[in-house]
Amino acid sequence: MILWLCLCWGFSPSGAQPDSELMARYLEEQLLADYSVLEQVARRVPRQAKFLQRLETRPRMSEFHVRSTIISRYAFTTVSCTMVNSGSEAREAVFEMQIPAAAFISNFTMSIGNKTYYGEVTGKEKKNSTDDKERHKKPPSPTEGRENGYETFRASVFVPRKMQARFILHYEELLQRRLGKYEYTVSIRPQQLVGRLRVEVNILENSGIVNLEVPPLRNSKQKGNGKAEGDVSPPPSTVIGHTKTLAKVTFNPSVVEQTRIARNGILGDFIIRYDVNRELSVGDVQILNGYFVHYFAPTDLPPLPKNVVFVLDSSASMVGTKLKQTKEALFTILQDLRPEDHFNIIGFSNRIKVWQQDRLVPVTPNNIRDAKKYIHNMSPTGGTNINEALQTGAKLLNDYITQNDIDARSVSLIIFLTDGRPTVGETQSSKILSNTKDAIRDKFCLFTIGIGNDVDHKLLERMALENCGMTRLFQEDEDAASHLKGFYDEIGTPLLSDIRVDYPEDDVEQVTQNFFPNYFNGSEIIIAGKLINRTSDKLHVEVTASNSKKYILLKTDVAIDLPSTNDIRGVPGLEDGKGDNNYIERAWSYLTIKELLNSRLKSDDSQEKDNLMEKAKSMALAYNFVTPFTVLKMKEAGLHSEPPQEEFISPSTDGIGEKVQSLQGHKAPSGIRRGQDKQRIKISKTSADGDPHFVIDFPSSKFSVCFNIDGEPGDILRLVSDHRESGVTVNGQLIGAPAPPNGRKKHRTYFSTITILSNKPERSYLEITPKRVILDDGERLVLSCGRSAVVRSRSLEVSISAYSNITVTIRDSISFVILIHHYKKPAPYQRNHLGFYISNSKGLSSDSHGLLGQFLSHEVKLLQESLNTSGQEVGQNQTEALKANPTNTLQVKGRLIPVVWKQRRIFNGQQEVDCWFAKNNADKLIDGSYRDYLASHPFDTGSTFGTINSL
Repeated sequence: MILWLCLCWGFSPSGAQPDSELMARYLEEQLLADYSVLEQVARRVPRQAKFLQRLETRPRMSEFHVRSTIISRYAFTTVSCTMVNSGSEAREAVFEMQIPAAAFISNFTMSIGNKTYYGEVTGKEKKNSTDDKERHKKPPSPTEGRENGYETFRASVFVPRKMQARFILHYEELLQRRLGKYEYTVSIRPQQLVGRLRVEVNILENSGIVNLEVPPLRNSKQKGNGKAEGDVSPPPSTVIGHTKTLAKVTFNPSVVEQTRIARNGILGDFIIRYDVNRELSVGDVQILNGYFVHYFAPTDLPPLPKNVVFVLDSSASMVGTKLKQTKEALFTILQDLRPEDHFNIIGFSNRIKVWQQDRLVPVTPNNIRDAKKYIHNMSPTGGTNINEALQTGAKLLNDYITQNDIDARSVSLIIFLTDGRPTVGETQSSKILSNTKDAIRDKFCLFTIGIGNDVDHKLLERMALENCGMTRLFQEDEDAASHLKGFYDEIGTPLLSDIRVDYPEDDVEQVTQNFFPNYFNGSEIIIAGKLINRTSDKLHVEVTASNSKKYILLKTDVAIDLPSTNDIRGVPGLEDGKGDNNYIERAWSYLTIKELLNSRLKSDDSQEKDNLMEKAKSMALAYNFVTPFTVLKMKEAGLHSEPPQEEFISPSTDGIGEKVQSLQGHKAPSGIRRGQDKQRIKISKTSADGDPHFVIDFPSSKFSVCFNIDGEPGDILRLVSDHRESGVTVNGQLIGAPAPPNGRKKHRTYFSTITILSNKPERSYLEITPKRVILDDGERLVLSCGRSAVVRSRSLEVSISAYSNITVTIRDSISFVILIHHYKKPAPYQRNHLGFYISNSKGLSSDSHGLLGQFLSHEVKLLQESLNTSGQEVGQNQTEALKANPTNTLQVKGRLIPVVWKQRRIFNGQQEVDCWFAKNNADKLIDGSYRDYLASHPFDTGSTFGTINSL
C-alpha cells in the first residue's frame, strides 16, 4: 500500500523530503482557496487528494490565527481556528490550545454551520464528595504541559458533512519578568499542516522597548526542534518591526515552510522576549480611568549577600536521570555563589545528612571543592522524609542567624528540591505545612522545586506561598539541569530587601500587595489599585527598601491626567482590541483575583476560605474571567436546539505563586498620611556657584565676603579639605562655555562634577553630576537626579529632590547641598551645572582647608580706613555706613585685602546677597594662590595645603 501511494504520486520511496515538500505545495494550493461549504462541494478534487481525504478521518484545519495585543506587559490574546469536514458523514472536531497556567480565559465562541454558540462565565457550583472522587480517579495527563506552566483548553464538537466549525478563544495574562526579560509565548500545535497559519503580536510600551528578540520555535521538552544549539534566528517567515515604543511581530509560514519545520505540522511554542527602559526610581506608574498600575524593577544595584541552605532529595526514586541532572545543576550553582555568601547542603531520604554540622560556611575555593565532592557522592536510597529535612534546614539557618553577627540586610533562604511525596516520618500535608511555617517564623524564604510526575505540587506550592517563596515544577527530561540552573538564576541575586510601596491612604483603595521581603535581579514588583480622589491632579508614590548597608527611599508625584500617554485609542495595530482600552483596570482585577486565590490557598480557616472564594468569584464574574471558582458554559445565540457536546478544562491555579515577585509578605500598614509635610532645605550662604562665584558668610560679623575664581575648563578645585581630621574632602571639576556676547571674559566655567569623599568611620565616595549621583561605599549605586530618592547608611545620607538639589549628610554633623542648574533650552554660553553650598559644618575641624573650608573656623575683620592709614576695626553697627565707600579693607590672618561692595544672586538666583568682593582671584584673601587649590584628580584628598595626596 505504501509503495502504491508513492507510485501514484510519481515519487520514489527514498525521496522522503522532496515528497513532503511537493505534497505540501499541492495542499497549499488547495487549502489557500476559499473554504466556503458551497465551493467545497462543487470543487473537482483530484483523485490523489480524494484518496488522502479518505485516509484522513478528522476534519482538516484550514485556518489557525493568533492575534495578541500587549499593552504595558498586559497581554490580550485571541485564537481563531477553522476546521472543515469535507467527508460524507459528521465527524468530531477537537480544538486544543495550550495557554499559560497563569492566564485567565475571558471568552470562547463556536460556530458550526449557521449556528453560533457563545461562552458565558458563571459561578461554579460545589460538587459533592462522590463527584470529587470520580473526578480525581483519572490522574492529570503530563501532555497537558503542567510542568512547563501551561494548561490545555479543549473543546470538541461534531461537525456535519461538508461543513466547517470555527473556534475563537480569548485569554488574558500579565507577563512576568524573569532574568531581565518578559516572555510572551503562543503554543502552535495544530498536529497537521494548515493552509492559513498566522501569528501577529502587537506590543505597546510607553517606557520604550529594548532587547526585542524572537528565538527559534521551542517544543515542550526543549528538544526535537531541528535547530543547532547555537542557532538563535527567528522561525522562517517571521517579520519583526518596531519603533521606540511600538513593535509588531508576525509569523506567517506557508504550508511548504511548515513542512520544513515539521512534516506533520508545527509542534512548538512561538516566543517573543523583550524588556523596557528603566532606571533606579519609583518605577513606571501608569494611571487611566481611575485605576493605576505600578511597575518597579530597579537596576544598577549591588547584590545583597546570601545565606542559603540547599535541601536535596536523595531518596531511591531519584535514581537515574533526576539525581544526575540535580548534581549537574548544583555544580554550576555552587560555582556562581559570591565570596560574601554563606551556604550549607542537606541530603535527605529516610535519613537526614548534613554536610557541615551546625553552621554555614563561607564561599571559598576549598569549601566549593568539598561541597562538590559531597554532592558527587550522594546516592539514591530509602524513602522521602520531607518534614524532618525542612525542620533540619530551618533550624540550621535560624541558629546561624541568631548566633552569628551576620549582615542585618543579608538575604537568607532555603532551596528545597524533591521528586515525590512524603513517605517517611510525618506524611500528612497539613502537618508538614504547619511545622514548616512554625520553624521558619517569617525569618527567611523557602523556595521549592518539584521534578517529575509524582511530586505533590500542591504541597510545594503552598509551602512556598506561606513562606514568601515561589515554586517551580519540571519534568524529568534532558533539560532539567538547565531548568534548575535557570530557577536559581532568578533568585540567586537579591538586590533589595523589605521593599514597601506607599500611596496616600485617602487617595487610593483596594491596593494589591505592597510589601515584599526581597527583590531579585531581573524580576519585577507590580502593584495596582483604584483611585479615590478623582479631583487630584497627581498621585504621590514612595518606595522604601534596604540594599546591603544602605536604606533607600524613592519618591515622586505622578500626574493623574495623562490621556495622551496611557490611552491607546488610535494607536496603529491596537485600535480594534476588545476591552484593551481598560487594560489598567483589567490588570488590577487580574492581580486582585490572583491574590485572593493565593490567600485562600494559604488559609486553614474554612470560613475565611469561603469568604475569599466568594470575593474571587464575584470579581471573576464582573470581569468575565474563568477561574477555579467560575466555569464557561456554552449557550446558543438564538432559538435553536441544544448545542453539540463540548468539553472544557479550566486552567488551574498553577503558576499563581510565580506572579510578579511571588514573595507573599505581610500587608504593610496604612500608607502615607496627607498631613506629612516636605522638609525644607536649610542652606547657608557659604557656597560656590555659577561662574564660579564664591560666597563666605560670617554670621558673627554680620557680613559676607565674595570672590571669583577664573579657572580653566578641566580644572579640579579643592573646596573643602579636612581629610586627616573629619575624613571629609570635597572637590569640584570645571567645564567650559563660550562667554556671552560683549562680555569681558574669554570663556565661562561652571562646576560639572562635585566629588565628596568621607573616610570615617568607613570610606564612601560620591560623584555628583547634573544627571546622576554615584555612591560607592564598596558597593556601587547609581541614582538619577531626575527622581526623588533617599539613600541612608550608618554614617551617610544622600537625599535627592528631583531636578532640584542633592543633600549629603555625614554623621549628622556635616551637611552639603548641591543645587542642580538645568536648562531646557540653553543659550550657547550656558551649561547644565552644579552649585555647592555648606549647610552644616559643625563636624569639620578647625584645621579644615580648601577654597571654602579655610574660612569656616576663622573670622575676617573689616577695617574702616584705607590701606594707607592705620586701620580701625569696624563695629557691627558701622557696616551699613561703609557700603557707600567704594573701597574698604579686610584683614585676614594679618593680611590686608582691598574689597568693594557688591550684590550676588544665590540659590538659583532666588536670593540676593550683599557681600564684600575681593578681586584678582581672591589674591591675599585665600592662603597662597589660586593654583595651590588645583587637585590632580576628582578624589585627591590633598590633606596638607599645597600638597597632593592620591587615594
